[in-house]
Amino acid sequence: MTAKTPTAAPRGCTNFKLRQITRTVSRRYDAAIASTGLKMTQYSLLSHIAAMEPVRPSDLAAKMNLEVSTLSRNLQPLIAQGWVDLGPGPDARSRLVALTEPGRAKRAEVQRLWKQAQLQLNDTLGVERVAQLHQLIDECLAVLGADEEGESDGE
Repeated sequence: MTAKTPTAAPRGCTNFKLRQITRTVSRRYDAAIASTGLKMTQYSLLSHIAAMEPVRPSDLAAKMNLEVSTLSRNLQPLIAQGWVDLGPGPDARSRLVALTEPGRAKRAEVQRLWKQAQLQLNDTLGVERVAQLHQLIDECLAVLGADEEGESDGE
């Protein structure tokens, strides 16, 4: 008979642990791009818009797993800076989000610094550990997403 290796039980609050790692990593990235005047959340928003444009705000919010009201609030400073345009959509009731040329330039500026921060984190944690972390996060999101879909279907 083969002895089963005991699995360590989780210790502490998973939400708290996730917030700890998120805050720690966010501080590193935010420090790396601080000279651009943006935070990582804003750079992420510019990058998602660039990948999807022109995009309806509701589709962008869904892709980023944000409430539409949160997205709207986060778009305002980018629109005010002239980096993002919220223009008319295909019908009178819809709008489309797109980057402006200054927005593309700002994204490119931040992207260089983001890449350095990413490589530094990979070096600090080890590329293999980062790849494992990404895989585990993706798996957890898939399971949690499936749970949420089941809940919304009344299951």
